[in-house]
Amino acid sequence: MNFEDLGLGPEIVQAVTERGYVTPTPIQEQAIPHILMMRDVLGLAQTGTGKTAGFTLPMIEILSGGRARARMPRSLILSPTRELAAQIAENFDVYGKYHKLSKALLVGGESMGDQIKLLERGVDVLIATPGRLLDLFDRGNILLSDIKILVIDEADRMLDMGFIPDIEKIVSKVPPQRQTLLFSATMPPEIKRLADKFLSNPRTVSVAAAASPAETVTQSLVWVREREKREALDALIQAEDVKNAFIFCNRKTEVDALAKWLSNRNYAAAPMHGDMVQTLRTKTLLDFKEGEVTLLVCSDVAARGLDVSKVSHVFNYDVPMHPDDYVHRIGRTGRAGQSGRSWMLATPDDDKYVNAIESLIKKAIQVEKIEGFEAPPPGEKSTEGRGERGGRRESGGGRGRGDRDRGGRNRGGEGHRGNDRPRGGESRGNERRPERHDDRPRRDPQQQPQPVIDRAERPERTERPPQRSDRNERFTPRRDSQSRPEQRQSRPRPREDDDSGPSGFGDDLPGFLKR
Repeated sequence: MNFEDLGLGPEIVQAVTERGYVTPTPIQEQAIPHILMMRDVLGLAQTGTGKTAGFTLPMIEILSGGRARARMPRSLILSPTRELAAQIAENFDVYGKYHKLSKALLVGGESMGDQIKLLERGVDVLIATPGRLLDLFDRGNILLSDIKILVIDEADRMLDMGFIPDIEKIVSKVPPQRQTLLFSATMPPEIKRLADKFLSNPRTVSVAAAASPAETVTQSLVWVREREKREALDALIQAEDVKNAFIFCNRKTEVDALAKWLSNRNYAAAPMHGDMVQTLRTKTLLDFKEGEVTLLVCSDVAARGLDVSKVSHVFNYDVPMHPDDYVHRIGRTGRAGQSGRSWMLATPDDDKYVNAIESLIKKAIQVEKIEGFEAPPPGEKSTEGRGERGGRRESGGGRGRGDRDRGGRNRGGEGHRGNDRPRGGESRGNERRPERHDDRPRRDPQQQPQPVIDRAERPERTERPPQRSDRNERFTPRRDSQSRPEQRQSRPRPREDDDSGPSGFGDDLPGFLKR
C-alpha cells in the first residue's frame, strides 16, 4: 500500500514523495483512513513509528478547504514540550507546502507579541503547549469556539509533567462537536480515563504492545562503579562507531557537567535541558541535526517525540527511575525501520530500576563488559561515599555519624555513655557510673550538723526588693500583710532617707496604709 491508496490528495502525496517516503508506516496505514472519515482515534504506538505524520497528513487534507477567522483557529494540537511542538510545526511546513494553510506556534520562551499578531490574522492550525495557550486565553487573545479538530499528542508525557488539569480545562473550552485524536505511547489508567471522557466512540489503533521498544534497536547493559562511569562512557564511544548520539542523564546539573567533561576530551558535545532559554535550546538541537554537535547530552526533555534522522547511538548515562522513560530514550535511535544501538550504564545501586525496566519490556537486557573495568555484581552495596564511611565505622577506624548522634565527643571511649551500658547478662550493679562534678563544699563526717534555723528567725535579706509601680501599691494589697505582720515590719523600706511615711500621695493617703 502507498500513500495514494490512503485517500490523500495529490499535493500531499507529492510532498511526501519528495521527502523520500513511499510506503506508510503501520500506524499511518491504520490511522489516516479513520481520520479522513472524521472519526475519533485513539492511537497507541511506540515512539519512532511515524505518529506525527499519521495525524498531520490527514489534517492538511481536511483543512485545505476553508478559511480561519481572527483569533479563532480551526484546529488545535497540544504538545507537552516546546521541542515537540516545533517538530510538529515543521511537519506542517514540509507536507503542507502545496497548500495555503496558516499556522501559529504558541510556546513559552518566545515573544508573546508576535504570537498575538499571528492569532489576530487568523490561523488554520494552532500548535501549543498548555501553559502558553492558557496564558493567552486568559488574556482574551484567543477564542476556542471554532475548533474543528483537537489533537492531544504524547498524552502519557502530559500525565508525567502534570498537564492533565490544564488539558481538562482546555477541552472544556472547545466545542463538543469536534473530532478528537489522542496519541500515546503507553496507556496508564489515567490516560484511559481521559480517552473515555474526551473521545466519542473512538477507533483504537495499536501497532505494538504498550511501552515496548523497537525491535530495530540493539540493547546492552554495562555494570560499572559510580566513580568509573565517565571513563566507561569514554571507552564505549571510542569502541563503537558513533556517528551521533543522545546521552541521557537524570539531573540537569549532571547534564552540564558531563557535557563540559566530554568537550574537554575533544568531543563535539553540547548540553540541552529545560533550564536553558528557548533560543539556545533551538540552536543546540539545530546544530545536532546539522552535524555540528555529535554528542547531545540532555535530560528527558528530549526523550519524547524528537525526530532526528539517522541517530546511531543512545547512551543512558543514568538509569531512568521510571521504566517508561527508558523506552522513550532508546526510541531516539532505530527510527523508521533503521537499525540503532543503545547502551545503559548501571551501578549496583541501580539494580531495582534495571529490574523494573526488564519487567516492563518483558525481556532481559544483554549484559556486556568493558575491557579494563571490573564489573561489580548486581545488588552489591556501594563502597563509595556513604558506604565507605559506613565500612570504616564498622571496623572502628574513625568517627561516624552514629557517634556524633550520641554526643559527638567520643575520645577512646571516655565519657561515652553508650559504651558503658551492660550487655547480655551483665549486671547493672557493676555498671560504672560517671563521677559527679559539684562545686558545693563537702561536709566533714565528724563535723556537728548545723542547727536548723526557723523560717521566722532567719536573717533578713539584704538585697533590695523589686519596686512596684504606684498603681500596684495602691490597688493591690499584699496577701500576707495580716497573716505575717512581724515579717512585714522586719523588712527594710525601699527608701531609708525619709521615715516620715509614704510619699507621693499628698494629703489623700489610702486607708490601708494608715493601719
